[in-house]
Amino acid sequence: MSLSVEKGEYVVLCGRSGSGKTTLLRHLKPLLTPHGRRSGIILFNGVPMEQVSQRDQAAKIGYVMQNPEDQLVTDKVWHELAFGLESLGCDQKTMRARVAEMACYFGIQDWFHRDVADLSGGQKQLLNLASIMAMQPEVLILDEPTSQLDPIAASDFLNTVRKINIELGTTVIITEHRLEDIFPHADRAVVMDGGSIAADDTPRNIGKLLYQQKNDMFAAMPTPVRVFYGSGGAGECPVTVREGRNWLSRSFPEKPQIKTISGKGTEKTGEIALSMKELWFRYEKDSLDILRGVTAEVTEGSLYAIVGGNGAGKSTTLKAICGICRPYRGKVKIFGKPVEKYKAGELFGGTLAMLPQDPKSLFVKKTVREDLEEMTADKALIAELAATCQIEKFLDSHPYDLSGGEQQRAALAKVLLTQPRILLLDEPTKGIDSFFKETFAQILEELKAKGITIVMVSHDVEFCARYADLVSMFFDGQILTTDHPRRFFGNNSFYTTAANRMSRHVFSMAV
Repeated sequence: MSLSVEKGEYVVLCGRSGSGKTTLLRHLKPLLTPHGRRSGIILFNGVPMEQVSQRDQAAKIGYVMQNPEDQLVTDKVWHELAFGLESLGCDQKTMRARVAEMACYFGIQDWFHRDVADLSGGQKQLLNLASIMAMQPEVLILDEPTSQLDPIAASDFLNTVRKINIELGTTVIITEHRLEDIFPHADRAVVMDGGSIAADDTPRNIGKLLYQQKNDMFAAMPTPVRVFYGSGGAGECPVTVREGRNWLSRSFPEKPQIKTISGKGTEKTGEIALSMKELWFRYEKDSLDILRGVTAEVTEGSLYAIVGGNGAGKSTTLKAICGICRPYRGKVKIFGKPVEKYKAGELFGGTLAMLPQDPKSLFVKKTVREDLEEMTADKALIAELAATCQIEKFLDSHPYDLSGGEQQRAALAKVLLTQPRILLLDEPTKGIDSFFKETFAQILEELKAKGITIVMVSHDVEFCARYADLVSMFFDGQILTTDHPRRFFGNNSFYTTAANRMSRHVFSMAV
């Protein structure tokens, strides 16, 4: 593999999960280089990387990881901002000036003195970025930095990265599965496949190239690109939602005959598998309430999605359902029986299972196979689920050696081995590429067909719009609205899909 990046360039790396994106990025930051055998040479400003001093490697090459937790080292926000500068031995005057400047630039002043533990995922990721920028790096490497952020926080974060690139001239190399917000601003897109470069061109040309080659990666392109080629559009391909909107306006000077798509969905009817009534919960006696009267009912065999901002209480709701967090008021009933009446073995052995936000917390063995065998001795069932989740190739690998998306799939297989009737998923599509998302949706469809109920917390608006039966908006510790995806997203302005933002002036309710 050979690649060169110019000073001040903004390069986006895309490719399937496990195509080698993270491995490549880790080679560009020597301290994070994976253990193994390597041939070839990496030059930084024309100097072989081995000859660049450790101080320069630390200060001039900034790296933001996928999971914000992996990178935080201190307990207070301002300590975190100063940590890198202290390690470099900056004098106090310079340090104070840089920390103050970064806090203002990133809008962190309001939570400058807070505990890092109290921040939401989006705030933690922004803090990581600010702490690295305080060292004034020449190159900023970001490995799926928005995988744990809600759509609005992700968009803000990526706008900040773009501002850093334009205003400070910092070179940006970023991998991301959400290309909608990045493609329009990137100078180049590099598509990786099986550890090598499949395509390298401007974002506008990449879409055309992948479409002509009938390449799988086309499925990951931004919505305007997919709609344009999918509908046989002529002329220059739109890359942004705005360009897509203008293209549709030109294509339909007269409003089309099909004005609206029916907003009705097939409402699931049947037994109530899960009900929550007036749940109130706080983590500490004197802290604020995280859940403030959460009420919802989920029908058996349906996929129920909860969306909302970081820190709104969505994950806490899932923990309340399975009894990890005990609400001080309100009732959770599973198949009509209060959750506290279940014995632990009965609850988690075939009734309820949860896939947590961090899949690593489920791995306790040296290989994926051993992890799965810990759940059941049924070899046939293990083989079947390994095939379903597409993890046969990794069965003998250490779980920590897998990419983020592969870990997510292995964790899903492990959870499904308990054969639950209700499956709770916390951010199941993070780190997963667009190809496996389609397979993942099929897995969920098969589970629903068997009568399994799925409750999913997600920031992936596109996925929820396409596959959920009902969607709820979570805000300020409570569920505000619940509706069928088409009506839910069709009536929203920001919290909706790119296709809806692009086409609402021509078609209403197209999601």
